Amino acid sequence: MILIVDDDIAVRTSLALLLESAGNKVLTAENAEDALSVVSQQVPKLIILDLNFSIDTSGREGMELLKNIRAIDSGVPVVLITGWASIDLAVQGMKLGANDFINKPWNNEHVLQSVNTLLDLHTAKTKHSTRRQLDQQYNFKQIIAEDPVMLSILETIGQVAGTDASVLILGESGTGKELIAEAIHENSQRRNKPFVKVNLGGISSTLFESEMFGHVRGAFTDARFDRTGRFEMAHRGTIFLDEIGELEAGSQVKLLRVLQDRTYEVLGSSRSKMVDARVVCATNKNLLEMVGSGTFREDLLYRINLITIHLPSLRERKSDIPLLVNFFIDNLKEIYNRPYLSVSSAAMKWLQQLELPGNIRQLKNLVERSILVSRNNELGIDDFKTQLEVSPVKKQNVQLPGVGSITLEEMEIEMVRRAMNFHHNKITKAAASLGITRNALYRRLEKYQIPYHDDED
Repeated sequence: MILIVDDDIAVRTSLALLLESAGNKVLTAENAEDALSVVSQQVPKLIILDLNFSIDTSGREGMELLKNIRAIDSGVPVVLITGWASIDLAVQGMKLGANDFINKPWNNEHVLQSVNTLLDLHTAKTKHSTRRQLDQQYNFKQIIAEDPVMLSILETIGQVAGTDASVLILGESGTGKELIAEAIHENSQRRNKPFVKVNLGGISSTLFESEMFGHVRGAFTDARFDRTGRFEMAHRGTIFLDEIGELEAGSQVKLLRVLQDRTYEVLGSSRSKMVDARVVCATNKNLLEMVGSGTFREDLLYRINLITIHLPSLRERKSDIPLLVNFFIDNLKEIYNRPYLSVSSAAMKWLQQLELPGNIRQLKNLVERSILVSRNNELGIDDFKTQLEVSPVKKQNVQLPGVGSITLEEMEIEMVRRAMNFHHNKITKAAASLGITRNALYRRLEKYQIPYHDDED
């Protein structure tokens, strides 16, 4: 049973008809007293709750009712109904335990999608399956892991993949966030539709609308052809927004709008387009800290993290290192035509003791470089140690400035300048040495107004 709480009979009737047509049993309440009576006597599967029940538009009544509902049932999913002007109220409601919020006027498909997603998530049960059991049920062939924490993550992915829940993937660089996003898509009902990857760190604010929503010919200088935006490419599929912590404030507002309303306007056109795309985001930044410092919108954070997955670093799952090394070796045997390649047991134990700050990406790079340089079919400690010592990720000998002597932004500016000078303004090489994309480097050069002359060959 779904409970709808709203003082407007038109709203109650409209939502009730919509949900009943989708096969749900519905009860309605026009005030807080009636709602609490229903919740106390029955157990709703989900509650749709308006924030105001009178002329007062402060939202206090809705917040108080939400607190009382949570005191009776801490687990029932709650969806808030709000207008765009009261998004701040919706964010407060999310802090009090609401699961989602829907704007007035709402889109019927969006309402049903949100309701079905929350119902599916609420009924999902944790099974603590083995890796073999997970592989029998899901497609995780590209994810190499048997660590208990990773198995728990895979189980969560399997449970949420079939829903349309927004997923936020957190973790250090190189931990495999993109692989997790792909696994969510491959195990969803959208698997036969597009999976569109977007590196937000490489898109400047001036190009954001064109990249994400597309443009029509003549929309701006040099717009000689129509361009299809990433959201349109991802329609009916999944859009993966990587490095979302890099998004600038103005672009955050534009992204929130499309996630909120499921509509957007192509640049240079006044017609709105609908979009139906599963949203998966990833970042290696602490978004809660960014919200606290005012550099990331709190309402956007709540919109993208219905489900949050924290990927452990490789040093937290060292038992998986031999599995990963053997996986890399098996692939590289064919690539480099060296069928007898192996790793000594002593070297494998040594690899498990490394910190590997670059995580899986660094481990793969280390294994491949060692194979390229060594002529031994059995790779030993010395083969790996030699390549680790020339690794660009090695940090032991780096002299960092004292805490408080320089800001993070000042350090970034200095490293960008050094990289450009060292590589004689060759963007590709400078970006690679900094561990970022060409577009991300262009964005930083623009942001920090660092003069340069592109000397690419």
